[in-house]
Amino acid sequence: MTLRLGPAEVARAAALLRAGELVAFPTETVYGLGADARNGRAVAAVFEAKGRPHFNPLICHFAEANAAFAEALPDERARLLAARFWPGPLTMVLPRRAECRIDLLAGAGLDTIAVRVPAHPLALALIRAADMPVAGPSANRSGQVSPTTAEHVLDGLSGRIAAVLDGGPCAVGVESTVLDLAAGGAALLRPGGVPVEEIEALIGPVARPIPLAAAERTRSLRSPGMMLSHYAPSLPVRLDAESVAPEEALLAFGRPLPGAGALWQMSETRDLREAATRLFAGLRWLDAEGARLGLVRIAVMQVPMDGLGAAINDRLARAAAPR
Repeated sequence: MTLRLGPAEVARAAALLRAGELVAFPTETVYGLGADARNGRAVAAVFEAKGRPHFNPLICHFAEANAAFAEALPDERARLLAARFWPGPLTMVLPRRAECRIDLLAGAGLDTIAVRVPAHPLALALIRAADMPVAGPSANRSGQVSPTTAEHVLDGLSGRIAAVLDGGPCAVGVESTVLDLAAGGAALLRPGGVPVEEIEALIGPVARPIPLAAAERTRSLRSPGMMLSHYAPSLPVRLDAESVAPEEALLAFGRPLPGAGALWQMSETRDLREAATRLFAGLRWLDAEGARLGLVRIAVMQVPMDGLGAAINDRLARAAAPR
């Protein structure tokens, strides 16, 4: 469904977002695939619609800086950058607040979230009308060219989303600049609509990206739209478990194996979307509970590779990789 420019259309798009549906919307950079960032099932639907092979963090869009900083913890540099470049094509990766409402899946299980305030009146109107943080990666199938018109969105996602809010062609046409401020320094994770030189003029030197292959080997990237390391439990992870021992915690999918020292169910009905929404919370809980109980590892039941299963298995393989 294509919704044209107008208050009634914005209100309808906002209602769809509140109902957990996916709505593509224009920003000044490219069209985003919007979902309620607080709703795990809606976030999982984003990955499903895009055919995303692994769970990258999603940029969360807000109508103003104060709303973004209610979820993410800014330092003085972040506040300076927000005052200068928001609304605009700058995304900042910042620590999650303890009270953050953003679903863990939207942040790929990390202790950071990526936030920005877009400079498009229709995007801002939609976010205000929906009254929520809106997760919004580019509205295209994974690996395809980012869309800059509503027609581009429908070329790739027709039948996979509830609606596209048509705001005409995007003005910038390249994705936002992504800047990581979470670790104390400042690192450019993705060049984009704000030149890094303008950022440096405001906050000082910014580290440039290391090559993708090296970053993947060192598991150091934290940016939306890039291969990256996700939250890794401290307990070793054993995949495709067909039995479980009392000294092991179990991440279950379907009918749980008997005998585990601790259990987290991803989906008793083997619903892959439900499993995606419960994956990161489960790894965190089992890690903490396993440490409390003196367990030695996390065993994981087999998850099929269909649909979202590919992304779930990608994440589990990373969690199980030698460290």
